[in-house]
Amino acid sequence: MKVSEYHKQGLKNWVDEKPEGYERLGQEARSGVHRVSFFARIADGKLADVRFNSSRRCRKLLALADLAAEKLRGQPADDYSLEPEELLNFFAEERNKETMRARVDLILQALKKVG
Repeated sequence: MKVSEYHKQGLKNWVDEKPEGYERLGQEARSGVHRVSFFARIADGKLADVRFNSSRRCRKLLALADLAAEKLRGQPADDYSLEPEELLNFFAEERNKETMRARVDLILQALKKVG
């Protein structure tokens, strides 16, 4: 899928700020003008819902972070993970693979467990 097609469907998990009752997953990650952070509502030890906030400058980052939030939903709260190749393969039609890889790396940096 192309990022532009994904955006036509609409972002489902983007929020302006941390929602009430959610806690931050990892930490905010920054690279130049780009930034991303994730928030989760935890129930029964699982990520019941995952939302993200990011700079709106990069459509690739927005699409990848939205997909990442979907993939995280339902995972154990203390042992969540993402497969970078799964995110990249979803957007296999994108030409600029280097930029896509850099945005996935930023997402993974944001999701690193603190402490």
